[in-house]
Amino acid sequence: MPPGGAVIPLDEIEAVLFDVDGVVTDTAAVHAAAWKSAFDPFLRSRAGAGEPYRPFRLPEDYLELVDGKARLDGVRAFLSSRGIALPEDPSHPGAATAASLAERKDRLFLARLRRNGASAFPSTAALIRRLREAGVATAAVSASRNCAAVLRAAGAEPLFDARVDGVDAARLGLPGKPDPALFLEAARRLGAPPGRTAVLEDSLAGVEAGVRGGFRLVIGVDRSGREGELYRRGAHAVVADPGDLEISGVSG
Repeated sequence: MPPGGAVIPLDEIEAVLFDVDGVVTDTAAVHAAAWKSAFDPFLRSRAGAGEPYRPFRLPEDYLELVDGKARLDGVRAFLSSRGIALPEDPSHPGAATAASLAERKDRLFLARLRRNGASAFPSTAALIRRLREAGVATAAVSASRNCAAVLRAAGAEPLFDARVDGVDAARLGLPGKPDPALFLEAARRLGAPPGRTAVLEDSLAGVEAGVRGGFRLVIGVDRSGREGELYRRGAHAVVADPGDLEISGVSG
């Protein structure tokens, strides 16, 4: 039975895996805005002839359908929720495709990142430093192919011993969250078994992935009022901020 409460017991945990957007960096809102800017023109173009224009809803559609997922998986999930079927082939001439929407979202996100930059949450950075000082290995895990750029922009690269992201997923053929493959690969790189590894996640898909991967402790980070849903997906503990976590014991 995983340890309960908002505590990381270092006598039982030798590695901690951190989701990036929304847990380590303040970029979840940037992703959400980019998704809305990608989807709304497409949805508006389909409106008419009795079909109303229903914009991408923030935060509901972002949190429920695309948060934490690989871009193309997010597009598929959102379109399915609206009963929309599109070809996926990016070379489809002159037609909107799932791939073209995913690529548009990526361009919009990168433009916002270049314009506004990113920063690491001070409380999360402080927690990671405390863990590393105690001899605990850390990894950044993200479905995004832009993970490295986000960590660089936030000055957070030195906080981690390993990074597993959307680039690795594409190269290794790893499925995205809620499949646990990204987390399992990160634990493998750190040399830590899932049974001695903790996961910090703010997305529903990510919490589900941590639970499905058999990780010792899956902690939900609730920055948007979803504590109950994070627990329903299997989180062992939920905190409003990683800085609320306590550390107990000694690394063995």
